[in-house]
Amino acid sequence: MELPELSDGVHLNANSKAASSLPLEESGHFDYFGDRCSVASSRCESTVTGYETLDAPPHYDFYANTEVWGRRRRFRPSLYQLYANPQDDSRPPLYEEASVEHLDRGETTDDEDVDEQKEPPTEPTRFGWVQGVLIRCMLNIWGVILYLRLPWITGQAGIGLTWVIILLSSTITGITGLSTSAIATNGKVKGGGTYFLISRSLGPELGGSIGLIFAFANAVAVAMHTVGFAETVTDLMREHEAVMVDRLNDIRIIGIITVTFLLCISLAGMAWESKAQVVFFFVIMVSFASYIVGTIIPASPQKQAKGFFSYKADIFAVNFVPGWRGKEGNFFGMFSIFFPSATGILAGVNISGDLKNPTVAIPRGTLLAILFTTVSYIIISATIGSCVVRDASGVLNDTLAASSDPESCVGPACQYGWDFSECVQNGTCSYGLINQYQSMSMVSAFAPLITAGIIGATLSSALACLVSAPKVFQCLCKDSLYPLIGFFGKGYGNNDEPLRGYLLTYLIAACFILIADLNTIAPIISNFFLCSYTLINFSCFHASITNSPGWRPSFRYYNKWLSLLGAVCCVVIMFLLKWWSALIAFGIVLFLLGYSLYKKPAVNWGSSVQAGSYNIALNQCVGLNLVEDHVKNYRPQCLVLTGPPSSRPALVDLVSCFTKSLSLMMCANVVCGPSPSVVQKETSEKHVTWLNQRKVKSFYRGVVSSNLRSGVNMLMQGAGLGRIKPNVLMLGFKTSWHSVSPQAAHDYVGILHDAFELQYGICVLRMKEGLDISHPPQSHINPAFDEGPESVCSSLSRAHLQTTSISTIPSSPEPQSNTVFQKKQGKKTIDVYWLCDDGGLILLLPYLLTRRKRWSRCKVRVFVGGLPDKKEEQKQEVLSLIKKFRLGFHDVEVLPDIYQTPQPMNVQLFENMVVGYRKDMNPKQDLGCGPTRVSDGPWQISAQDWEKNKAKTLHQIRLNEVLQDYSREAALILVTMPVGRRGVCPSTLYLAWLDFMSRDLRPPVLLVRGNQENVLTFYCQ
Repeated sequence: MELPELSDGVHLNANSKAASSLPLEESGHFDYFGDRCSVASSRCESTVTGYETLDAPPHYDFYANTEVWGRRRRFRPSLYQLYANPQDDSRPPLYEEASVEHLDRGETTDDEDVDEQKEPPTEPTRFGWVQGVLIRCMLNIWGVILYLRLPWITGQAGIGLTWVIILLSSTITGITGLSTSAIATNGKVKGGGTYFLISRSLGPELGGSIGLIFAFANAVAVAMHTVGFAETVTDLMREHEAVMVDRLNDIRIIGIITVTFLLCISLAGMAWESKAQVVFFFVIMVSFASYIVGTIIPASPQKQAKGFFSYKADIFAVNFVPGWRGKEGNFFGMFSIFFPSATGILAGVNISGDLKNPTVAIPRGTLLAILFTTVSYIIISATIGSCVVRDASGVLNDTLAASSDPESCVGPACQYGWDFSECVQNGTCSYGLINQYQSMSMVSAFAPLITAGIIGATLSSALACLVSAPKVFQCLCKDSLYPLIGFFGKGYGNNDEPLRGYLLTYLIAACFILIADLNTIAPIISNFFLCSYTLINFSCFHASITNSPGWRPSFRYYNKWLSLLGAVCCVVIMFLLKWWSALIAFGIVLFLLGYSLYKKPAVNWGSSVQAGSYNIALNQCVGLNLVEDHVKNYRPQCLVLTGPPSSRPALVDLVSCFTKSLSLMMCANVVCGPSPSVVQKETSEKHVTWLNQRKVKSFYRGVVSSNLRSGVNMLMQGAGLGRIKPNVLMLGFKTSWHSVSPQAAHDYVGILHDAFELQYGICVLRMKEGLDISHPPQSHINPAFDEGPESVCSSLSRAHLQTTSISTIPSSPEPQSNTVFQKKQGKKTIDVYWLCDDGGLILLLPYLLTRRKRWSRCKVRVFVGGLPDKKEEQKQEVLSLIKKFRLGFHDVEVLPDIYQTPQPMNVQLFENMVVGYRKDMNPKQDLGCGPTRVSDGPWQISAQDWEKNKAKTLHQIRLNEVLQDYSREAALILVTMPVGRRGVCPSTLYLAWLDFMSRDLRPPVLLVRGNQENVLTFYCQ
């Protein structure tokens, strides 16, 4: 039975045999693209849709950038493959080549796939949220401040304000954690940690600067934590009278040995490093347990003498309020000491590439780590403040005697039979919260466990920083944002371990360990971390405020204003810690930012800065609609008919001279082709790249049209946005008008008439050597504005056919040709022939040119027509008018001879130029002395037309003689362009005027005509 056929040529699928009878192209495409696979599963469904189609159901492979081992990657069919005729053997357009390449790669047999399959790659070590983020962050937050400074801060600020300090610090880190969670869940996170998050959100400029200093800060933090460990070991050795050299050199020796040991753990792999972190975590938890047990055990006389009395309500009440002492005895002093202990929340983020599921692990592990460590800080401050008094002598004999006066006893210890009044009054107490940093060791049930906890905290923090710095630096190196660092981006093994980065971090840490005193550098490190927190919070705020459709984090528990508050708080804290180190940190960030902005790295990550730029530009464009146009704000916004910009670089360079950083410039190209999608995508990117390489600030717009005139009309009506739209049409002079078809010349003049109807000003540039430097035959080049083939559209159609047949050959970048407008013009002149008043455009353009450095030394000369007997009077009138315009032109010359009769020889040359277009001429009379007779049409010049325009014709001939006399050595000549009346002046006669007026002149000639509306004013309102 024969299958019915639908109107679009698609056969209904009745059985599998019918499916196999489809054309090879369609069935092959369907098997490759569609595969009848569901969204969630890679298994192919046995059911069919009822008809064969290239359309494929949704699949993960269509949106992924990577391939999964063991199966071919699927590719979505392109739009061209869906709508094109399957029987058509022609190649797809240029912008479809990528899809065809995918198809070609995908059409392999199953046997070939089996042969190519090798052993599956070894799965690298990946961590879950507990081992990869939670434990790592908690270890990095817990540190020596917890053991050695938290009891002292509690004694100074009291339990109440200590809680405020802890909660304030945790609030800031919590807000940063929320921002981090939002950014980390807005897409697939790779390796690079903090740098990756910031750079992919705010762009490479800020991300690169923060990534570099964040990696350096982590490297120095390795030294800081290692020196803290070395100091603890040195103090223990001194207690047992074990000294190697002296204290400073002992710290250096122990520090170098320790960091070498940590390096060996890191080089062994992330698995061993993670196991070491688990050991350190166990040690710290045991030390906490020893401390809690110690607070419950009844105090011995020795501990009571040192100020420990177990849990007492009155001790809690006394220690709840502040007891400030010393120069650091204030709230911000205590806050600046405590806050660095809370800056370890990014330890899990920094190994994002080693996590099984970063989008789940980072939010869960980071926020829970902040919660657990905050609770632990609060518990320890409350328990130590409830058990230990602020001052104690440590002397067993300082008991309260029965004969002594209880009222003379000072402090809460008096209620428990101890009198520390003497040392309190003399300031000689050695024990208590304020006087002894080792209060937790004294309280603990077994003091060495606290020492072990200090060692575990310092080594775990050092190890975390030793791993974080190379991971972040490796991602930065691979992005190639800065020179000379790519060597360190190479990874080794399944985990892509940055072994070179480990060695670099080790060397940096070793150098700072040799200093053995990081008290000056530590605040700078803290401020580098705070810079990162600031930008993370700002990234979340900026991405939210731009309302980009691409900002869709799966973590919803964040607020953009809360993120902004967190960023501001981080900046404030930076200056509270050390204002000079904050300035240093910001200075380094700004320096690296300036370098990135200058170099402009060629990466595009879809940052929120791009989205914000779009929003700002859109809002400003819409806002301009509320502002009335004013002549004081007039700017020549040019629509430049360049064709491909690289084919007419002189036209591009001249317009760029008076529009760069001032007004709109839009290079336009009209392509006459059979399909609207013939060249648009590929050529647009290529031309914009060429403009950017030439440092020309211009847009590019191409249209496809059946003919040149209608295409230009489309551009003039549709180009621009709101009030940012062209008002001046700039094009090259058609020097080949007498050798092409009369219709092409007629269309060229029709473009000028259309521009006048749309209230455009017009500038026509003519150069002696021509404008078009392209080498035909080339595709996508519109030769209608300068020398070109006879038939524009047919030539372009043929060029299109040639291009599509060889489009698989990659196109090389267009060359950057030098032009006269790129050179310094020196002390030449810009001659302005202001023959008719068109609103002042012909005066405004040379003024804008002289503001450019390469034109600044040129002198502007203004020539006007006049009468011999009133020459001086007319000169003063023009000078006075120009002076009111404040243009700075002081050289005006009146030309009374401009209205004289031209030389007969030149008149004869002009007549020979147009003889082929005149109706009244006898063909026998002009045989062999002019162009061949053209066909009848509106371009023909009748005797009546010739007589009506005779005076204007003689004037244009005479004007060329004047230009030859006065402006042979000028850098540029600007002449008021005559206007040919539609229906009165034939197009060929008008082109002959423009041609003869500007002929045989060495300097470039710019014919200018405004739209008869003022572009200059001498009023201030």
